[in-house]
Amino acid sequence: MRQALRPSALVPRGFVVDGTSSDGPGLVIAVRPVSRTSKCPGCGTNSERVHSRYCRRLADLPLAGWPVRLVVVARRFHCDAVLCGRRIFVERFDLDVLAPWARRTARLDHIVHHLGLALGGRPAASFARRLMLPVSNDTLLRVVRRHGSPRFVPPTVVGIDDWAWRRNQRYGTIVCDLERRKTIALLPDREPATAQGWLSDQPQIEVVARDRGGGYALAAAKALPRATQVADRWHLMENTSRAFLDAVRKSMRQIRAAIGAVTINPDLLTAAERIQYEGYLRREEANAAILGLAKNEVTIKEIVRRTGHSRGLVRKVLRGQRSDVFRVRESSLELHLQWLDEQWAAGHRNGSELWRRLKRQGFRGGVRVVSG
Repeated sequence: MRQALRPSALVPRGFVVDGTSSDGPGLVIAVRPVSRTSKCPGCGTNSERVHSRYCRRLADLPLAGWPVRLVVVARRFHCDAVLCGRRIFVERFDLDVLAPWARRTARLDHIVHHLGLALGGRPAASFARRLMLPVSNDTLLRVVRRHGSPRFVPPTVVGIDDWAWRRNQRYGTIVCDLERRKTIALLPDREPATAQGWLSDQPQIEVVARDRGGGYALAAAKALPRATQVADRWHLMENTSRAFLDAVRKSMRQIRAAIGAVTINPDLLTAAERIQYEGYLRREEANAAILGLAKNEVTIKEIVRRTGHSRGLVRKVLRGQRSDVFRVRESSLELHLQWLDEQWAAGHRNGSELWRRLKRQGFRGGVRVVSG
């Protein structure tokens, strides 16, 4: 049997609805507490004697796209305990419902806290406005600071690497808990002694994932001699991909020669491609001169003096890292050139007519590609 939805089910636990009204773009709900008594925060004695009443205005979860504000008729009580220093106190509610001096209900504050943790200040404030939860970026950061950081759990599997406080100027060390997928420490520099000092305070660590350098390896070996050191997956993939690209780059000339991509007809090049091709020929001439001198056992210093090129360029050529290959952009007419040559030889030289016939064959280019 279905039960009717009561208005009190839409407000926090322990309150009943007295009335609702519209206040501009939002909804105002007047509520009052259900309990008749309240505990004194000083001595814990229950009191029933009401001193006065006042209204507390609280932000609550939105309802059907409307921002909601609760107007709570709160009470002040007399404390009748003889030894209690408080004579009058404001009634208290459960902390999971409403905290003292709070301007938001606990359930709304919980959402605000998680938005601040997930998105930060400005992004969370922008997203909160779309959720009808108008909070500023400063409020979000204050809520995060007030709740504090979660309890630190000693890690057993960590990853350690360097990171930039300021790129190319100042670097530090980042330590992550790989089991919980979160950062647990930021060290001021990337010196092995600093990393060793931090690792020495965590003797329970069993596995250290690091880069392929020797600095963190030395620090981990001294601080945690029984821990297992492994190369993390990111550095393995980075080193593997770099080695693969270097190998392909050094062999690109042979690859293009094998597939016939080095056959260039200067008469068929466009003006822009002709300028690029002339630059390619100049680079090829410089490469050949450097390789010829190196073949005659001329030192790098002497090659730099004779050719006028920089030492870095000469080293790249000798290591095979400057294998420049010129290639032209493939034309959309490439698949239809034989047919066009046959039509041209047969006397059909109307560009528009040839374009219309190509369109029927699946050609997707424009008429200027054919007639130009």
